[in-house]
Amino acid sequence: MKFTKMQGAGNDYIFIDARDESLALTDWPALSRAMSDRHFGVGGDGIILFLPSRTADLKMRMFNADGSEGEMCGNGIRCFAKHAVDRGMVAADSSSVRVETLSGVRTIEPVLEGDAVVRARVAMGEPRLAPAEVPVDLPDGGGERVSGAVVNYPLELGGAHLKLSFVSMGNPHAVAFLDEPVDRFPLHVLGPQVERHPMFPNRVNFEIVNQAGDGRLTARVWERGSGETMACGTGACAIGVASRILGHTGDAVDITLPGGTLNVSWDGRGQVYLEGDAVEVFQGEWTE
Repeated sequence: MKFTKMQGAGNDYIFIDARDESLALTDWPALSRAMSDRHFGVGGDGIILFLPSRTADLKMRMFNADGSEGEMCGNGIRCFAKHAVDRGMVAADSSSVRVETLSGVRTIEPVLEGDAVVRARVAMGEPRLAPAEVPVDLPDGGGERVSGAVVNYPLELGGAHLKLSFVSMGNPHAVAFLDEPVDRFPLHVLGPQVERHPMFPNRVNFEIVNQAGDGRLTARVWERGSGETMACGTGACAIGVASRILGHTGDAVDITLPGGTLNVSWDGRGQVYLEGDAVEVFQGEWTE
């Protein structure tokens, strides 16, 4: 089975052209667990499949490193579009690529240098802010309500006093703005506890954020099903939405994560836009 390793802002995935019907019976969750292993496999945050679509140019399925299927991946879909353009799966002169996901059809605008895609801008859909749509179960009615979103919801875990703001970008996110530097936060300890907290029926992606003081943000992400990752596209979008709702930033913000910087734009209505790099790392063949 041939594959291509790609990354966007350090968020790395293994891409497989699964349009061949002979692959229909493949156990994709098991394959994702095996290939994503950074010691005994290829290494990555998961696998992403190219599939035919009746409603878009292509269909994308994404499996996390633990084998669970994700609804959407903002960094992965930029790489998906790059691979589709670079490999001729869609017309090379396409000004946009439409991709079917579990969160709906997303439109990606590739940015080329010469004949190769180097960056992309993704229309990520509208954020969902109502607790039932995230989803998050808040029986005590705590937190503040701003623009329909629950923000600054107090949660104490392991001695940390968090204030969480909840956003769905087709997948669930809990965003915490911190006073302490994100580099010092014990994300490896508290990340799994937040991800699997009973208030989140579908688990959750957890983002911790610092304001840099110049309108920029610095963040780390505990990604549902993969652990801490170098970046998370939907997570960056959730951060941008929460930050604008809370009044920390305006319509556009640069968010620096361990793997690079992503730009998020949202005017408080309609779709969120995400822009960042898309890089091919290497190609290979999986023989097990």
